[in-house]
Amino acid sequence: MNTKEIKIKITEFSGTSELPEEEQDLLQQAAKSASNSYAPYSEFHVGAAVLLENGEIICGSNQENAAYPSGLCAERVAMFYANSRYPGAKVKTLAIFAHADHFLIDKPISPCGTCRQVIAETENRQKSKIRILMQSETGPVNMTEGIENLLPLTFYEEKLKKK
Repeated sequence: MNTKEIKIKITEFSGTSELPEEEQDLLQQAAKSASNSYAPYSEFHVGAAVLLENGEIICGSNQENAAYPSGLCAERVAMFYANSRYPGAKVKTLAIFAHADHFLIDKPISPCGTCRQVIAETENRQKSKIRILMQSETGPVNMTEGIENLLPLTFYEEKLKKK
């Protein structure tokens, strides 16, 4: 038997003032996008903002549906729109912000498993890591360089290919 240990790296900032101005702006856009979410069931509002290497910023918000699997997370809305609007443009940074209607979120939220897989696929396709910023209403801002820090045993398409 062999035991392996997996370590991840998350950088925690006490607030946005410790971030470069470009990333402060990106988090503000993610927060603004959260106010555009359609979340009548969970009342949990998430906004995402994607900064592309060409300088474009694409925003998205979570969109719920009474048939729960039909909804989409803010991260996927933004990532998919960015790829359809600017195919081939690399994603440099993804900012995520969340707030709730009836309770205070005091820790940064991270992407769900499905969104993590979409981020992994994007990184793999573009052959470069994505900087991920996570923030909530209060508390610190978390940052990680690359999805492997949030999804350490990533599933890649090579595993689907047959000889």
